[in-house]
Amino acid sequence: MTTTLAPLRRIAAYAVCADSAGRFLLVRASDRSGTPGIWSLPGGAVDHGEDPNHTVVRETAAETGLSVTVTGLHDVLADLRALPERGIAIHTDRLVYRVAVRGGRLIDRVGQPTDLARWCTPAEARTLPLRPFTARALGVPPGPVDLPPDETPDVPSFHAVPGPDGLHRAQRFAAYAVATDPAGRILLTRVADGYPGAGCWHLPGGGTDFGEQPGAALLRELVEETGQQGRLVELLGVASHRDAASLGPEGYPIDWHGVRAFYRVLVDVPAPCVVGDVGGSTCEARWFARDELRGLPADRLTEVTAEAVRAARLT
Repeated sequence: MTTTLAPLRRIAAYAVCADSAGRFLLVRASDRSGTPGIWSLPGGAVDHGEDPNHTVVRETAAETGLSVTVTGLHDVLADLRALPERGIAIHTDRLVYRVAVRGGRLIDRVGQPTDLARWCTPAEARTLPLRPFTARALGVPPGPVDLPPDETPDVPSFHAVPGPDGLHRAQRFAAYAVATDPAGRILLTRVADGYPGAGCWHLPGGGTDFGEQPGAALLRELVEETGQQGRLVELLGVASHRDAASLGPEGYPIDWHGVRAFYRVLVDVPAPCVVGDVGGSTCEARWFARDELRGLPADRLTEVTAEAVRAARLT
C-alpha cells in the first residue's frame, strides 16, 4: 500500500542527444537512486531560479562528461510515481530538450545517482529497462519500471518554504494557452488586485495539479478562467522567470521561481467570456483583435504573455 506516502513535487530538464550514427545518449541509475539499474535521458532537477536550458546543459555534463548546447524543445510532460522505500509519492514535471554535443568524453561515475553513460542504438534501447518518459522520447515501448501510488494526493500547486537566507521561496510549474478563435482573435485574462502583476493582461492558464498533465491542466484552467472550450494545437515553448521578492495574497515576500509551458490552443466556437473562479487571480477575460493586442502598452502585458505571443507570431 502507498496511501501514506508524503507528496513531493519537482521540475526537471533532460536531453535528447543523438550522434551521427543515430545512437542516443543514455545514463543508468545507480544504487544511490530510487530506481537502481533503470536507464534514462541525462538530466535532473531544476535548481531554484535556474533556467531549465541551463539545467540540461549542467546535468548532462555532470552525468556524461559531454558539453552540449540546446537546439530546441522536444516535449513537456509530467509523471507520478511512488517510492515507498523513501516514503514519498513524487510528481515530476519534465522538460525534454534536443541538444547537440560540443565536446568532451564519456565518463562513468562512482557514488553518484547515475553511474554509467552510454551511446545506444534504438534496438539496444529497446532491450533496456527505460523510464517511461525516456521511452516516449525515443519512440520505443516503455517498461513497467515505475510504481504508481494508490491515490493521488490533493496538494497545492506550490508550497513556500524558508530558503537559506530566511526568505520564503517557492518553485511552481504552470501551463498557459496562446488561445485564438477562427477570426484570429487572442484570448487574454486580467490579473486581479492583490496578485503579482495586478491589472496586467495575462494568458489563460495556471499551476498544474499534483498528478496532472500540463495539457489537461491548461484546458481545465481555460474553462475555469474564461468559459471557453479549446483544443491543443502545439507546444510553443517554455519560459522561466524568477521574482526574488514577489508579493501576493500571502502578505509576505516570496522568492518566486515560475517555470511555464505555453501552448497554441484553438477555440473553435468562442463563447461569452465568463470567469468561473471568482475571487481567484483572474478578474476579467476578453478577446482581443490583433490590432488591439499590438496597441496594448508593453507594461500592460505580463512577461510570459509578451514572450508567448512573440513565439506564436501574433504581434
